[in-house]
Amino acid sequence: MLPYHTLQEAQAALGRGLTLPETIWFKYSADKPDFLLHCHNSLFLFLFYSIAPVPFLLMELSGNQKIHKHKIQPKVKRTFWEMFKCYKDVLHTFVIAVTPLQIISYPTIKWIGIRTGLSLPSGWELFWQILVYFVIEDYLGYWVHRMLHCKWAYEKIHKLHHEYSAPIGLSAPYAHWAEIIILGIPAFIGPILVPGHITTYWLWFILRQLEAIETHSGYDFPWSCTKFIPFYGGAAFHDYHHYVGEKSQSNFASVFTYCDYIYRTHKANINTSLRA
Repeated sequence: MLPYHTLQEAQAALGRGLTLPETIWFKYSADKPDFLLHCHNSLFLFLFYSIAPVPFLLMELSGNQKIHKHKIQPKVKRTFWEMFKCYKDVLHTFVIAVTPLQIISYPTIKWIGIRTGLSLPSGWELFWQILVYFVIEDYLGYWVHRMLHCKWAYEKIHKLHHEYSAPIGLSAPYAHWAEIIILGIPAFIGPILVPGHITTYWLWFILRQLEAIETHSGYDFPWSCTKFIPFYGGAAFHDYHHYVGEKSQSNFASVFTYCDYIYRTHKANINTSLRA
């Protein structure tokens, strides 16, 4: 909740006029408790998970050959009801794992100094903080993912996620509730080490979820803007990991590929013969 009752008080405290985004933020957040603003994260995760995979769902159902040629594992076809079941299962996990994790993390978020007030972060601040979050999460997530491929952890926890040997966008967060919590920890480390504004915090989790959906989409488009991101793994890279399944000891990275190169677990993207 902002400590100002009017725009004039906010401007006086900052010693300048508010930008348009800051004015919008003031009008939206001035009377909302910080806990409620923190809980917005669960709402955004649900909203973007429900919307972002829709284009891939429509591609899967369309049967359009121009699109189908970019499918990584074209022999695997999903029906609407199969995909809807995946969606329902993920929402169940959201309820029992994601939302409680967001709620109980609130004291930590307050303690480390995630702020909700004015001023808003600059574009440059947003960029470098999000980049730091991605690098930290990617490094720690690599090792957590490798751990989940140990025999016990795979059989008890990670095996559920690998039910989709040919992943789809909706299956990105399809996993055991324990895996959601375990893999969620690296995602929190970046904001803990480099705390910023609550809007940066929201944006980080939204972008991370969108990346996971794209990586699990099952489509590899040559014109995708992610092709221009250095060391970005992408769908073809991660499809190989799912295709091999339980025996996979490679392509563990969630976003970038540098850890797989450094620790010699990198394999080529999924064999193009699967497209035949």
